Amino acid sequence: MVTIDLSTPPAPAASFLDGLPRRIAVNLHELRHAASLAGGAPLPFDLVEPGTNHGLEDRLGQSPGSVEDDAYAAALTSLHDAEESLRHRGLITDAGVDPGLTGAIGLLATPDLALDLDVAVAGSQVKAWHRQAGNAVATLATCDGVVFELAWFSTDQWSGELTRAAAIPNDLTLGESLVPDDIDVPFPLLDAIGEALRSSRSDLVSVLMNHHGDGILDGAGEPVEAAPATAAVGAIHTEARGRLRVLAARVRAETTTVVGLVSWVLLADGWHSLSPHQDDDEARVRVRRTHPADLAAELAPVLAQVTA
Repeated sequence: MVTIDLSTPPAPAASFLDGLPRRIAVNLHELRHAASLAGGAPLPFDLVEPGTNHGLEDRLGQSPGSVEDDAYAAALTSLHDAEESLRHRGLITDAGVDPGLTGAIGLLATPDLALDLDVAVAGSQVKAWHRQAGNAVATLATCDGVVFELAWFSTDQWSGELTRAAAIPNDLTLGESLVPDDIDVPFPLLDAIGEALRSSRSDLVSVLMNHHGDGILDGAGEPVEAAPATAAVGAIHTEARGRLRVLAARVRAETTTVVGLVSWVLLADGWHSLSPHQDDDEARVRVRRTHPADLAAELAPVLAQVTA
């Protein structure tokens, strides 16, 4: 069994540089070329190359999806030769591929523990893959599928990297939210109100609350009054400006996995965690105000579960 401690601050580094993860930016061609030189190591994502044949578009015109595919294909075509660019940057020399780069790609391919992060905020989306084995972690992240950030560092630096992944963009203005810092809601009610709002049937919200709203509790387990309860449950849907999801998996030698999930929603005042749980036979969701620095601590019990 592997024990990962994300709550203990890392030991002071011997020097400033020793305390920093190593990061490099690589494009997709460079990443694939380096992976091929590292023994054909598989990358942690499946990427389908955009095609040029869009079927009926010759008659019906281009769809938004095909326009994006064409732009993506054009971006890939414009990239320089991978071998040449990696040599120009000193990542490939006559002695071979940079050992740090090779090690990071190898760790991405053969981890003991895997985290897949999906962060979407204000119209932008970042996919990140964190892979850990022993005392080392390698991460790969991209927002466009063309340029990637590859990083590697010791496990005691992992919590800082998770905080970095959850950071809210500086240009996103936060305010006040109608959702309290801690509220517990029956999941069927939360789901039904969300569907009513998505269907432009806000008139059904009061009906649903009249029948099921007495099950909404505050952080102390006490019922929330009708008016703030109605406002809070609706705001969980209407205030949503982004999401964060982390899927954790223990990769075992026999290729089976144990999976856990952490899910956050970005509301008007910042991140709120969504924690499903059972109360007797009722499915419920606890929604709590949280911060980027809390992601490692919230992942700790999930990691304990998947590594057990």
